[in-house]
Order: sequence, then C-alpha cells, then structure tokens
Amino acid sequence: MSSANLDPLSRNLLIGVLALAGTLASFAATTAPIQAAQRGAYEVTLPRTLDASGRGIVSGTMWCSEGARCAAPANGERAVSLCGEVASQFGEVSRFAGPQGELGSDDLARCNAAVVRR
Repeated sequence: MSSANLDPLSRNLLIGVLALAGTLASFAATTAPIQAAQRGAYEVTLPRTLDASGRGIVSGTMWCSEGARCAAPANGERAVSLCGEVASQFGEVSRFAGPQGELGSDDLARCNAAVVRR
C-alpha cells in the first residue's frame, strides 16, 4: 500500500508512529553505552606476560589479555571468586580491580590459591 492511497489522517498517523519508533530506537542506542560504563570493568595484572593470545571465557564473560594485562566487562560477580576463576584460566594474579575497587593482599592470596590447587 503506498502513502498516496492513504487518507490524510492515516498518513499523519503513520508518520507519527514511524517518528516515535525512531526516537525510541535512538534512546535505546544512546543509553546502552552509559549502562555499560556504570557497570564498569574488571582489570587484572599478571606477574608474567602471556605467551599466546590470552582470550578465554571466564564465568560467562569474554576476557581479553594483552601482555600481562587482562580485562572484561563487569558482570556483577563477587570479585574474590571471579579472581580465582581468572587465576585458574590465566595463572597467578598480581592485581585485580573491579567496579568496587582493588582487592587487598589477603583477597589476592585467596584468589591465587586456585592456581596452587590446579
């Protein structure tokens, strides 16, 4: 059906609906990066440089490593348990930071216990 066959009221209604749909889509696209930024990210430093491309899925999240640094978007998991999973995947962790801050030395020791058990 072409717009030439629509009466003026139907045509205006169609234009209004399309404009509203476009506006809603633009708001959704605009707020997605803001929500991601509010969730933050996890950052890990390893005491050694990884030999190969360090990519792996840990706790359902893709971690990317370059050299001795790894990062992933925050997913709300507890930092100490997630750090242990990262240590199991990539090796000993010397620094773990997330949206709530950095882990202290006691928490890092618990985190790295996962490497010893491996």
